[in-house]
Amino acid sequence: MRSLVTRRAALATGVATLAAIALAGCSAGQVAETSLKKSSVYGVNAASSDQSVFIRNLAVAYKGSTGYPAGADATLQVGLYNQTRQTVTVLISSKPAADATGKDTVVSAQSVGLVGGAAAPPTAASTPSPSTPGSEQSAGASPSAEPSATGPAAQPARIELAPLGTATFLPEDAQQLQALGLSGKLVPGQSINLVFEFSNGAAPLVLQAPVAIPQVPASRAPGLPHEDTEE
Repeated sequence: MRSLVTRRAALATGVATLAAIALAGCSAGQVAETSLKKSSVYGVNAASSDQSVFIRNLAVAYKGSTGYPAGADATLQVGLYNQTRQTVTVLISSKPAADATGKDTVVSAQSVGLVGGAAAPPTAASTPSPSTPGSEQSAGASPSAEPSATGPAAQPARIELAPLGTATFLPEDAQQLQALGLSGKLVPGQSINLVFEFSNGAAPLVLQAPVAIPQVPASRAPGLPHEDTEE
């Protein structure tokens, strides 16, 4: 009788031990899977003063270690997200940084515009709705985009967001958002000063878009072997 009880107790202990190991393995697998997830896109995240518009992953497209020369046009990347049930127009421009300490690392542009792609219809995209409070003041605060000396003609960077709508601009898109006519050389580690204005009366938002960092896996970097070639 005692032998049978002892045997059952040992069996129960073994089952409990195997269950604990299995749970530990699942937990370890989840942690490992999480650690393999790619990091978020490099860029600045911000929001308008009233939280009506979110700005995500704002950056300048990477163009090699030499960057962009003075006077060139730089491609921008950004996502705009309308958090309201009203149409909001966002006007993007550039001006010199007010902080003199950043004059060597922060440049500006003559204008910001939309280049390429289908032409925007001459409606709310060029003139905010007059029924929207503060739209007239916001729309006239910055000059329209103009083509740079060497670049293509550009539309003003006046972007209309539908209620709860979004607008994203990426370097590979047919229509690009560009900073036209850089005031100085723009290289990795530096940024460009941008101004976001909103037709719903939210205060203008000044942001500095950094030059993006290319996403290169360590195993694929020059001079390092691929993981599948290692023994």
